[in-house]
Amino acid sequence: MTGIYSEDSIKTLDWKEHIRKRPGMYIGKLGDGSSADDGIYILIKEALDNSIDEYMMGFGKRIDLTITEKEVVIRDYGRGVPLGKVKDVSSKMNTGAKYDSKVFKKSVGLNGVGIKAVNALSQHFAIQAFREGETKLVEYSKGNIINDPEVFKTTEGNGTMIRFTPDEETFGKYLFTFEYVENLLKNYVYLNSGLSIYFNKERFFSKNGLLDLLSDSMDQESIYSPIHLIGEDIEIALTHTNQYGEEYYSFVNGQHTTQGGTHLLAFREALVKTIRDFFKKDYDVADIRTGIVAAISIKVEEPVFESQTKTKLGSKNMTPDGISVRNFIMDFLGKMLDDYLHKHPEVAKNMQAKILESEKERKAISGIQKLARDRAKKVSLHNKKLRDCRIHYNTNLEDKEKSTIFITEGDSASGSITKSRDVKTQAVFSLKGKPLNTFGLTKKVIYENEEFNLLQAALNIEEGIENLRYKKIVIATDADVDGMHIRLLLITFFLKFFPEVIKQRYLYILQTPLFRVRNKNKTIYCYSEEEKVKAVNELKNKPEITRFKGLGEISPDEFKHFIGESIRLEPVILNKETSINEMLGFYMGKNTPERQDFIIENLKIEEDVIEDI
Repeated sequence: MTGIYSEDSIKTLDWKEHIRKRPGMYIGKLGDGSSADDGIYILIKEALDNSIDEYMMGFGKRIDLTITEKEVVIRDYGRGVPLGKVKDVSSKMNTGAKYDSKVFKKSVGLNGVGIKAVNALSQHFAIQAFREGETKLVEYSKGNIINDPEVFKTTEGNGTMIRFTPDEETFGKYLFTFEYVENLLKNYVYLNSGLSIYFNKERFFSKNGLLDLLSDSMDQESIYSPIHLIGEDIEIALTHTNQYGEEYYSFVNGQHTTQGGTHLLAFREALVKTIRDFFKKDYDVADIRTGIVAAISIKVEEPVFESQTKTKLGSKNMTPDGISVRNFIMDFLGKMLDDYLHKHPEVAKNMQAKILESEKERKAISGIQKLARDRAKKVSLHNKKLRDCRIHYNTNLEDKEKSTIFITEGDSASGSITKSRDVKTQAVFSLKGKPLNTFGLTKKVIYENEEFNLLQAALNIEEGIENLRYKKIVIATDADVDGMHIRLLLITFFLKFFPEVIKQRYLYILQTPLFRVRNKNKTIYCYSEEEKVKAVNELKNKPEITRFKGLGEISPDEFKHFIGESIRLEPVILNKETSINEMLGFYMGKNTPERQDFIIENLKIEEDVIEDI
């Protein structure tokens, strides 16, 4: 029976109810902390943005951030929220000083929503302002006031403190990954030279802005000294390395726009035009951009982002005067980069040599590339190698954030995942045996090797990762020696030819249980020896213990537990100190005495402790 559509059908939610009912509108996806864009990190960013804006306006050179267990505490030393407005700024939508462009001319948060979202999505939230010897505190639980004392005296210096604990009712059993928080803080200090952020007492500070970002991000030597260009409302740093692909870091008003937007498109266009004009050569776009590592930061009045999480700039105009973002960047780079190359002929010479080298390699593989593309079209990806998910034929953008592809090997493992996956959001790509070791090879191998050619086509990354079809690429192999080897070979492939896939945190390893411990009443899946011992002690009475030797041994019904809501994914992370070339040379190059000694020194013999229990 169809429901009756009447006045009673129309509901009006108050601010906190709306945020809690539709959190994705405010913070993107929720997540458990295993991904850098999970909601718990967006909460930290939303709270920090207000303190950063204070610094950008010239108030407070230090911010303290402390995370203990589940609680986050942020203390800045700016002017402090006006005491009479502490309650309003934390609990009334569309309330804030950022509507007054004279006070916050070019800030990140412009809609008065961010801190309210943190409030509504926290099981405990407190905001306390300190101004001229007085302080005002308000405490909430899920957006409801639980403590609202009068203003009282204080000896604390001016500023604002935010304290919150994300709500497990919303986020589930989450866990903060400190490396993700540290990356967030590094971007803040790169863009705000002179600002000190102390995270659990460790100082994050940058003296040289985007130059520091480039030097900290590059794992290969630059072909020429990084170019650093600074103007009013714009800063650019760029260089070339010998890596494949393009690597960009883009920012608007201090916000890391991980999905780019109008400013990044304009920069890439301006870079090509300026270099072509300088060398008076119509170089191919791919040859100019291959190996580029660049960072761009602009400041825009009243920026328009494509979502509340502010990961993509949609603004076309930069100022009330109507100057477009594109023209602003084109004019700036066209003049400043051209001047720089004229003043630094050695840099120009090395840049041109890199472009010519890329051109030579591209032409060498162009014939093979065309044949490989034709072959990829003829092969029925959907029936043989790739079992795609339905999400790509759906216009729901929120769903597309959940898209995942499992790369697995062997018919039995692929069959188990295929039968147990969520066909809406999860795809499977089946390898045929062990992939090729690509260390020391050129990009030509991708087009000559059917496995890599089809994998590249399935992921849609031939021209870069801007159009990557999946938010998560998950390597799903057995936890034995062969499985580990396949993992290394796949990671080598991505590191060699598509390092941005790893640097931007798209690559993961699927964790599957090693043991199943069960009795008549309960089944526990264990991912380590320690978990197995704990499970045996919990179930007692000599429970049945099964060791899984491969993914193919796990039935589809059981596999649903491991790739559903309780999926365990381990991100593949590159540390700052990691050199890709050195690492691949050591682990994937020819056998060396050094590697043999390393294996012997680090060899661990697995002990079966079942008999000891």
